[in-house]
Amino acid sequence: MTSSTPVEPLPYDLAAVTVALGPGGLELLRSAYRWMLLARTLDSRMQALQRQGRVGFYGAATGQEAVNVAAGLASAPADWVFPGLREQLVALVRGHALPTYVHHLFGDAKDPSRGRNMPCHPSAREVHYVSMSSVIGTQISQAVGLAYASKQKSDRAATLAFFGDGATSSNDFHAGLNFAGVFGLPVVFCCTNNQWAISVPVGRQTAAASLASKASAYGFPGRQVDGTDFVACFRELSSALERARAGKGPVLLEFILYRMTPHSSSDDPGRYQPADWSTRAAQHDPVGRLQKWLRTQGAMTPEEETRWQEGAERSVRAAIDEAERTPPPSPESVTEDVYASRPYGPTTPGG
Repeated sequence: MTSSTPVEPLPYDLAAVTVALGPGGLELLRSAYRWMLLARTLDSRMQALQRQGRVGFYGAATGQEAVNVAAGLASAPADWVFPGLREQLVALVRGHALPTYVHHLFGDAKDPSRGRNMPCHPSAREVHYVSMSSVIGTQISQAVGLAYASKQKSDRAATLAFFGDGATSSNDFHAGLNFAGVFGLPVVFCCTNNQWAISVPVGRQTAAASLASKASAYGFPGRQVDGTDFVACFRELSSALERARAGKGPVLLEFILYRMTPHSSSDDPGRYQPADWSTRAAQHDPVGRLQKWLRTQGAMTPEEETRWQEGAERSVRAAIDEAERTPPPSPESVTEDVYASRPYGPTTPGG
């Protein structure tokens, strides 16, 4: 899978990891790698199912695993997550059940949204994960609104607002960051800069030296982070979340990473990306990078690696099998979760 990926190991040894992440740092990295294996397996299987016509749409997060796993592990249960497009793994790490997510991808009768949301747009209230919108940037203002409520209630919850590089050109980016800065809100803005806003390269989005530098105009810190380095992602997210919970205001983190797949199953990147983009992106694979580090440090045996990969494949396969055995939502469900009480009985539609 990733064993032949030409990536450099993380620039840490075991002692440095203990200093950076604490005594449990090694187990944290092993856990992170297992989550990454699950994510990579899920992406591979679902992209194949979409091509077979068994699901209607899929947007892979391949290349973004380090950021997503770090966000899931660094955040607290009371924190809220407003995703951009590729953060479903954050919900899974925070405790959203894999079978439930796969039911959503199939839009079947066990999908919490009854098939009303596009695939990859899950809502997971139990882990404070708000359904994304395909409208670019709107989640930024929504996240700021929730962060404002958290501050008013003094509940010490932080809010994570995810968005891509393209969303930094949206009105909601300016409105959201400006409001958060003025009111010192407990929100961490996470820009996952994968260098492509569908087909528009980041160089056509801004003339600024970096997207992180935009934070200074709103009165709070902005930092660039290597989005392929799990240790760096976890440390920066942990620090920013703690700052937010302590009432010290927002932070903008720009995670530099590489989109390793098409924008979605509806995209053909061969029409706009350089011919060598896939090769260049693979050289920065976060999964291969952590894998190589664990192997080099002797922190993962070949037997464990095989067992973890096989476990990920079993989990994904079982969730898919269950979803494919589940019928579609019933016609009667169209009014469920819509009205406080049904305006008419199931046997007298419209009456």
